[in-house]
Amino acid sequence: MSLISVFIIPIFVFLVVMYGFYRNVDIYESFLAGAKEGLVMTFHIAPSIIAMVFATNLFLNSHFIEWAFQFLAPLFRLIHIPIEILPMALVRPISGTASLAILNNILILYGPDSFVGRLASTLQGCTDTTIYVLALYFGSIRVKKTGHALGAGLFADFVGIVSSFFIVRLFFG
Repeated sequence: MSLISVFIIPIFVFLVVMYGFYRNVDIYESFLAGAKEGLVMTFHIAPSIIAMVFATNLFLNSHFIEWAFQFLAPLFRLIHIPIEILPMALVRPISGTASLAILNNILILYGPDSFVGRLASTLQGCTDTTIYVLALYFGSIRVKKTGHALGAGLFADFVGIVSSFFIVRLFFG
């Protein structure tokens, strides 16, 4: 298997070049046009990425999560959901990297086979980085009105979070 993985990309590049020769395509010019288009796309996406990173850092450094802990802890205890999962549930729609770091910490502290570890892993798979995706993709094509997409995406994240709680409770008690 490792031998295949070493050669898969060079074989793919070779096949693309051979297909270009077969179709009489100027491969070098096509490559340069694609590279130029990629640089232009990067130039258009960069402001959205910078704004998203700034907003994420602002949110994380505002200590909103600690405040939400104090406010929601009694409710979570009442419905038997571990409070350790709350930071991941709050950060997941904003930043995939931050939520992966929280998942990693949960798995190190509690283990992957613990209830909290399974819940965090399921939550990671049931949700998406909605705000990041909207900022990146809509920002790259200059869509300004994202209200309906944001509402639908955050609702889907909420359903994913609630579903992950029910699924883990159902299958792992």
